[in-house]
Amino acid sequence: MTPDLIVAEARSWIGTPYRHQASLKGVGCDCLGLVLGVWRAFYGPLPQVLPPYAPDWAEAGIGEPLAEAARRHLVPCTDDQICPGDVLIFRWRAHVAAKHLAIATSAGRMIHAHDGAAVVEVAITSFWRRRIAYRFAFPEID
Repeated sequence: MTPDLIVAEARSWIGTPYRHQASLKGVGCDCLGLVLGVWRAFYGPLPQVLPPYAPDWAEAGIGEPLAEAARRHLVPCTDDQICPGDVLIFRWRAHVAAKHLAIATSAGRMIHAHDGAAVVEVAITSFWRRRIAYRFAFPEID
């Protein structure tokens, strides 16, 4: 598995309609569903069962459950350079859990499930860049 393969798989989801809690290429997914779908393409079944979650789950809870789950299954990135294939986790505002995911396609572009629309590839503008709270890489395949 290489970053190019991760990016190619993520791009194959472009156009998938946004559907909360879904993860089926071409049918529907949310931002987490996109990352889970890319995971399944390379690693097979998910490593844990996900509980149902409301669209406003981050505003109602405490801690960083998405980042904690990412730490269990992905590799934290320690530098400041966004690389192709990186999983980006965004925080919308201070004191609220980070809750949006994307997959970087380059240092300046990413793919994400756009709420109310579809999976798209967009520029990582200053709006996005200043909201990156965590960055992870997919693990190597044994």
